[in-house]
Amino acid sequence: MPVPRSGARLPAAARRPAPGAGRRRVLALSAALGTVAAALVLRAVVAGPVAKYGGDALYTVLLYTLAVTAAPRIRPATAAALSLLASWAVEFAQLTGVPAQLSAQSPLARLVLGSTFNPPDLAWYAAGAALAWAVHTAATRPRPGGHESIRPTHARTRPGHDDARPAHDPDNAWTTRGHGGARTAAGRDGARPDG
Repeated sequence: MPVPRSGARLPAAARRPAPGAGRRRVLALSAALGTVAAALVLRAVVAGPVAKYGGDALYTVLLYTLAVTAAPRIRPATAAALSLLASWAVEFAQLTGVPAQLSAQSPLARLVLGSTFNPPDLAWYAAGAALAWAVHTAATRPRPGGHESIRPTHARTRPGHDDARPAHDPDNAWTTRGHGGARTAAGRDGARPDG
């Protein structure tokens, strides 16, 4: 978005949050709570490697949902990479012994940080990131017939125009004016926002 001259106000569309961001944030937070519930049920009902490695995957899914909650417009691949890197960082931190010391003092620290480095955990974190990415990608993919699920409505452009300006934005100052249909921009006060 062009930077306005000093003293010029941003258009109203630039000041308000993106359409659907609140809905995506609520859905992501609901998914985070569902992930915590699934992890607690898994831990209570199942024992052994299934509980351990399933918990590892769900740990990364939780980090993914928290990333989407914090930044609702985040791309699925970015959220997957961030959640995977954070999970791996926690796992590699276990090599220092600090998480083990904290885990001995707090059950919450034990759940969040773990205590012992285990190389297979790294693969299960990747599985969790891949699962979260697949669900997020499927949820944001346009549906047949032109309807979209939780994809932001501002991603559509006007037919016949090659710019990325939203078709539905009433505050859109871009118009076709002047000689030969040259594209110009004028703010509400007539000032060029990009100049």
